Amino acid sequence: MSEYVIIGNGVASVGCIEGIRSSDKESGITVVSAENHFVYGRPLISYLLEGKTDIDHINYRPEDFYDQNNCKVLYGKKAVSIDKKSGKVVLDDGSALPFSSVCVAAGSCPFVPPFKGLEKVTNKFSFMTLDDANALGAAVTKESKVLIIGSGLIGLKCAEGIFEKVASITVCDLADRILPSIFDAECAGIMQKHLEKKGIKFILGNSASEFKENRAIMQDGSEIEFDVLVLAVGVRANVGLVKDLGGEVNRGIIVDEKMKTSIDDVYAAGDCTEGFDVSFGRKRVLALLPNAYMQGYTAGVNMAGGEKEQKDAIPMNSLGLFGLHAMTAGTYEGELYEEKGEDFIKRIFTKDNVLKGFIIIGKNERAGIYTSLIKNKVPLDTLDFEALRQGASTLIFSKEERKKIFGGLQ
Repeated sequence: MSEYVIIGNGVASVGCIEGIRSSDKESGITVVSAENHFVYGRPLISYLLEGKTDIDHINYRPEDFYDQNNCKVLYGKKAVSIDKKSGKVVLDDGSALPFSSVCVAAGSCPFVPPFKGLEKVTNKFSFMTLDDANALGAAVTKESKVLIIGSGLIGLKCAEGIFEKVASITVCDLADRILPSIFDAECAGIMQKHLEKKGIKFILGNSASEFKENRAIMQDGSEIEFDVLVLAVGVRANVGLVKDLGGEVNRGIIVDEKMKTSIDDVYAAGDCTEGFDVSFGRKRVLALLPNAYMQGYTAGVNMAGGEKEQKDAIPMNSLGLFGLHAMTAGTYEGELYEEKGEDFIKRIFTKDNVLKGFIIIGKNERAGIYTSLIKNKVPLDTLDFEALRQGASTLIFSKEERKKIFGGLQ
């Protein structure tokens, strides 16, 4: 009998449990959970704050999930080290868990720059966890003036979640555009214009350099008054456990296609890792829910003695902000095909006879077909490319290919 330890209790952990159980129904699984909550979907915390969902509906699996999979969960515990010599994971309470293999699914943590005077700000929050959302929700009132530092997805989803609960929201960022890791300037501008119409104020190319109680002194010398501060500058992968063990890390824990680290019997999955991006051609952090699950599942299968590889990871985003929806995937390089209007844009990027990436804002498309073409590097000369540019549909495939894929249904 094996003993599996999973460090972390997010989506990657669920994938790992299900991967293990696909091959090994009997051995013990222990999950180390720093949070005191059942596994939940982190992207849903803004909807919880907004009142569009409740705690039961953000749970990622049914409440009997751990029992059904014969798992033991240690809530409110942190792993402080992996002792390979003794084959144990050491916890912050001094106890230790024996393992035959371990999966580090420790996620990421907020990156907080060393702002001068930040320690004097009373009402300051992050926005990554359920506890963060609950604390922020309890602090804001209809009179609150909120300053959010960071115009990435975390900061903007936070703005959406509290919008109806506060008097005003100002978002600042050193970047020259919102959602800089997802959009180029023009695409970001469409989303920014939409959010500004809703009442969100943006200060871009400028950020706080110092805090004096409830005032932010900006880099250009201007000042912003606030009652509540949200720090959403960015995140850092939690690589410490593997780094301290002498394992290979960069911005994330380096894993191969089986989710193995450079240390025997130590696997990693989810936001703490760097995996291979097939659209980019290199390893990088892909902090995305579907990727976290598939990495976890792949790790679990291999931990249990099976054989599985993940070879089709790409960056993907499907997001909605104040009613405007956007979908992106892959990389934005190569020849560009574009359609655009006042409140929508569609961009398709092709290179070397394959689809490399796309951006679609404000337009309904069957984007899953585009995503599949990117992942599988389907040669464009085998498709009806003109139909592909007009819209993602099964008609882009030849009759023979449709018959093969859909079993004769057309």
